[in-house]
Amino acid sequence: MRPPSPSIPEKEFLYNALKESLRLDGRQFLHTRTPSLTFGPELGWVECAMGDTRVIAQVDGKMVKPLPERPFEGMITIHSEISPMASSEYEPGRPSEEEVIITRMLDKVIRRSDAVDKESLCVLAGQRVWHLRLTIHCLADAGNMLDCACLAGIVALKHFRRPEVEVIGDEVTIHAPTERAPIPLAIHHTPYCFTFAFFPDPTIRPVVDPTLLEQRLSAGLLTIALNAQREICVLQKAGGTPLAPNEISNVVRIAVGLAKDLDQLVEARLLEDWEGRHVEVR
Repeated sequence: MRPPSPSIPEKEFLYNALKESLRLDGRQFLHTRTPSLTFGPELGWVECAMGDTRVIAQVDGKMVKPLPERPFEGMITIHSEISPMASSEYEPGRPSEEEVIITRMLDKVIRRSDAVDKESLCVLAGQRVWHLRLTIHCLADAGNMLDCACLAGIVALKHFRRPEVEVIGDEVTIHAPTERAPIPLAIHHTPYCFTFAFFPDPTIRPVVDPTLLEQRLSAGLLTIALNAQREICVLQKAGGTPLAPNEISNVVRIAVGLAKDLDQLVEARLLEDWEGRHVEVR
C-alpha cells in the first residue's frame, strides 16, 4: 500500500513557509544538502548520504567477450534497487516507478554520455574486454534519491580500479593487486545531477535538492545533469507545470555553479581516501 498523501495541514504549512522564503530544514532555496561520502575497504564501494537520504554504489568488473557490433569497446551495465526499508512506499520484488526512473537516468547520465571511455576497457579486440557492473542500493529515502544515486554512481566509478592486464599474443594475464597496482578507469568527464522542484503557486520560487515532503507537494521536477565544464548531459522534466525558457535558463545557470562546488568536494574526498590507503600500505 502506498503511504497516504501529505495531510492538508502539512501542505498548508509547507506552502506558507515557502511563501515566507523559509524551508523546513533551514536551507536557502538554492542550497543543496552537503553530501557525505564514505568509502569502503574495497575500491569502487561508496556510501553517499544527502541529509537522511542514503545510497550505496558498488562497481565490479570481469573479463568477457565483446558485443559483435562493438569489438573495440568494453561494456557498462547499471542496476538499481530500492530497499523496502528506504520507505513504506516500496515493496520487495516489485520495481517501483522511482526505481525505474533512477535506472534510466543513471543510464543516460553515465553510460550514454560516455563518462567512461569504453574503448579503454578493450583488452584484446574482438576477444576480451572489461564488463563493468554498477549496482546502486537505495537505503533511505528522505527526498531526491535521484541526485544522491547519480553522485554515488559516478564517484564509485572514479574510485574503482581495475586489475593490470598483460597481453602476449592471444594470451591474457590478469595481475593481482599484490603483484601490480590496479589502474583507474579512463573517465572523460564527471556529470552530476541537480533536481529542482516547482510548485503550483507561481509566487513560490523553485527549490533545489527537494526534501521528501517538498518533492511530494511539488507540481513538477526538473533534473539537470551536467559537468564542471558547463556541458549539459541530460535535462529531464517530470510533472505538468509549464516552464518558460528564461526559467529553465536560470535553473541551468544555478546548476553550473553547484556542479563546480560539488566537483571540488568529490575530488578532495577521493584524494583524501587515496592518500589514506597509501599510508596504510606503508
